[in-house]
Amino acid sequence: MTTDTVSEAPKRRRAGGRRGHADRAGGAVIEQMPFKQPVNPDPFVEPLNEDGVQAIHKGVVRILKEIGIGFLNPEACEILKQAGCKVEGHTVFMDEDFLMQMIGRAPSQWTVTPRNPDKKIVIGGRHMAFGNVSSPPNSWDLKRGKRSGDMATYVDFIKLTQYFNCIHFAGGYPVEPIDVHARERHLDCLFHKLTLTDKVPHAYSLGRERVEDVMEMCRIAGGLTREEFDAKPHMYTNINSVSPLKHDFPMLEGAMIHARRNQGVVVTPFTLAGAMAPVTMSGAVALSLAEGLAAIALLQYINPGCPVAIGTFTSNVDMKSGAPAFGTPEYMRATQMTGQMGRFYGLPIRSSGVCAANVPDGQAMWETSNSLWAAVQSGSNMVYHAAGWLEGGLIASPEKFVMDCEVIQHIQRYFDPALTSTTPDDIAVEAIAEVGPDGHFFGCQHTQERYQTAFYQPFASDWRNYEAWDLAGGVWTAERAHKISRDIIDGFEAPPMDIAIRSELVDFVARRKAEGGVPTDF
Repeated sequence: MTTDTVSEAPKRRRAGGRRGHADRAGGAVIEQMPFKQPVNPDPFVEPLNEDGVQAIHKGVVRILKEIGIGFLNPEACEILKQAGCKVEGHTVFMDEDFLMQMIGRAPSQWTVTPRNPDKKIVIGGRHMAFGNVSSPPNSWDLKRGKRSGDMATYVDFIKLTQYFNCIHFAGGYPVEPIDVHARERHLDCLFHKLTLTDKVPHAYSLGRERVEDVMEMCRIAGGLTREEFDAKPHMYTNINSVSPLKHDFPMLEGAMIHARRNQGVVVTPFTLAGAMAPVTMSGAVALSLAEGLAAIALLQYINPGCPVAIGTFTSNVDMKSGAPAFGTPEYMRATQMTGQMGRFYGLPIRSSGVCAANVPDGQAMWETSNSLWAAVQSGSNMVYHAAGWLEGGLIASPEKFVMDCEVIQHIQRYFDPALTSTTPDDIAVEAIAEVGPDGHFFGCQHTQERYQTAFYQPFASDWRNYEAWDLAGGVWTAERAHKISRDIIDGFEAPPMDIAIRSELVDFVARRKAEGGVPTDF
C-alpha cells in the first residue's frame, strides 16, 4: 500500500499484531502477550486523607463559582445559561449543586467497540487501556534523526500500534503528517488508521466538519447504520482546556457533537505547575479538575449519561528554563491525586506515559516508567502516549515505542494473578523437600513442569552477561529496538476488512476531497 493515496484496489489480508505474526511463514518478529485488556488488582495509591480530598473539592467549587471558566463557544455558553448558570460574556459560573448534579449523571464505566468487536475496551473500574503516542509534529529514529512528520512515518507508527498487543487503542496522529494539506489530512489519516488497525479509533475535535467526517468513516468501517453507531460508543475524542481557565471553540464543538451521538469524550486539562497553574501540586490539581469538570458538566447537561472521562496532564516546569518536565515526582503525585479525586467524583480516569528526554536513552525510560507506574498507582483507566513519546510530546520515536511496549508488558505481567497464587502447588513444599539443602531447583519436576511459562520473557531486553553480549556485537537497547521496529513495519500485514466496506471508505474519502475537504480555520 502506498502512503499518499487511498485509491488503490482493496485487498483482503490476515490480521496484524496477533502473537507477533506467529502464524506467518518465516516465524514471529517477536513473541508477545496476546491482546487482552489488563485489570489492575492492586490497592490504589491515595496520597490525600479525607480532609485533603474535601479541601481540593472546595477549591474546585470556589474556582467554578467565584472565578468561572471561559467557554469560548457561544453555543456552549447559551446552553449553560439555559441550564441556570450565570454567564458573563464568555465566562461561565457554576455552583456546587449544579456541578454535582451533572457529574452524577456520568457513567463510572463504559465500553468502546471498534470495527473488530474482539478489540473492545472498557473505560472505568479497574480496567486499564494503553494507547500510542499522539500528536508530535516530529519524528526521530536512529538512522534518520529528527525530522518533520510525514504520512509515510505516520503509517509506520500506525502499523506499530496495530502490531503490539499491549496497545489497546489508536489515539491521535502518532506523528503529524504535514506533507498532506490540512484540508484533507484527517481523511487520509483516518483511512489508514481504520484499514491498518482494528482497534478503538480517536477523532480530533478540530471543527464540526472534521469530526463528522471521522464519525462517518468510523460508522462505515464498522458496517453500522446511523442508529447502530449512535446507540453506543465506537470511538472517542480527547479535548484539552487552554489553561488557565479556558475551553476553546473547536474542542468544545467537537465534544458536544460526540456527546450528542454517545461517543466517548475524555476531558484533559493541560496544566503545568509554575506556568499554567499554581506552583503547588494541590493548587494545580484543583485548577485542572475545575476546568475538566466544567466541560463534563456541559456534556452531561446536553446528553445525560453520555460517556466521559476526566484526564490529568498536570506536571511541572523546569524553573531554570521554563521547559516542561515529565515523569517527575511532582507529576507522579499529581497523577495519584487526580486519580483519587476522579474516584471521588465517580469518573473514569485518563493519564499519560510521558518524558522530557530527547532521545530513547536512560532518562527517557526512567521518566516514562515513573509516569506509567503512576498510572497504575492512580487507578488510571486510559493511558495516553504510553508508547513512543519523546521531547515533551514534540517527537515520536519507533525505538522508544518498542522500548515502552516492553515496560507495558512488564505491567501486564505484574497484574497476572498467577504471580500471587497460593495453592499447595504454588507453595511447593514437596518440591522444597525433594531438592533439600544440597540440591537445586533447575532439574526438579516442579520446575520442569512450569519453566516455559513461569517468568516473563522479554523481547527487547538482553539478559546475557557482558562477555556474551559483547561477543554478539554489543548491541545497545535502542539499536535492538530499531531493528525490531523495522522488522515489524517491513513485514506488516493489515487486519482483514470486508471489500465492500473498504470500497465505501475509499469512495467517501474521494468524494470529500472532491468537495474541497474542510476549511483550515475555525
